[in-house]
Amino acid sequence: MTRDEILAMVVRHVAEAVEGLSVADVDPARSMQDNDLSSLDIVEVVTRSMRELHVKIPRSELRKVGTINDLVDLLYRAVADRTH
Repeated sequence: MTRDEILAMVVRHVAEAVEGLSVADVDPARSMQDNDLSSLDIVEVVTRSMRELHVKIPRSELRKVGTINDLVDLLYRAVADRTH
């Protein structure tokens, strides 16, 4: 799976989590909070993304995530590590 495919998936999950937020409105360069996600929404987005990709990321790594792009990079590395 490419980084762009993972980005599209995460953006879709973000848009689904926030009522009235469209995929086009999601800014991957901003934090999830800046994209109007609550802490519960963030947990849901991360959980759905990991489940869809069949990866597990330690909480210690997730704490370092600042932006949606950071999460996408972390997920992409986890998928790449799983396939090697």
